Amino acid sequence: MRRTRLGLMAILLLCALWACRQEAEGQKEVKKETASTLTIVAVGDSLTAGLGVVESEGYPTQLEGQLQAEGRDIRVINAGVSGETTSGTLARLDWVLTLKPDIVILETGANDGLRGLDPGLVRQNLRQIIERLQEKNIAIVFTGMRMVWNLGPAYTTDFNRIYPEIAEEKGLIFMPFFLDGVATKPTLNIEDGIHPNPQGYTIIVKNLLPFVKQAVVEIERRDGK
Repeated sequence: MRRTRLGLMAILLLCALWACRQEAEGQKEVKKETASTLTIVAVGDSLTAGLGVVESEGYPTQLEGQLQAEGRDIRVINAGVSGETTSGTLARLDWVLTLKPDIVILETGANDGLRGLDPGLVRQNLRQIIERLQEKNIAIVFTGMRMVWNLGPAYTTDFNRIYPEIAEEKGLIFMPFFLDGVATKPTLNIEDGIHPNPQGYTIIVKNLLPFVKQAVVEIERRDGK
């Protein structure tokens, strides 16, 4: 009887050890899979958040689908906030960093321009955002914004110079105009005429994709992948 109990205990102990080993192996696999996945965080205002469309129709989700369809192990997190200015982006940058991005797509500043905020403040905020991301060795895809001319030629000219000048100064991967081919086209925007519809976002993703791929290549070279 005693031998039977000892035998059962030995079997139970072996089963427990096997289960622990399987759990450890599973955890290793998860860690390995997670480590190989590139994380892109799309930071911006309502143009990134996808005002007026469902999440699956916005550009971050469409971009992730396109990249994964090409066999790339990449996830894209939508970190857009409607109504946000560059000051707001700077204020929540600590939270963005908690997402552990390999790449940040930075689209912000349109609301600053529409509100007629000082272009000097926009420059200052964008520089601080970019410098903090670069300090963390995060690749940046910087998307330009252009302002409408009814704000006056002096303001518009000053504002429109911000993005290309900072891109050159900081050596960034630069998409000159986020809404290229979409802005002012009724068939590609929702009723407000400002925010893209699903078809508009498809064009944005097509335009954005080469710049994102460039950032992915930079990350892979840096990490020796």
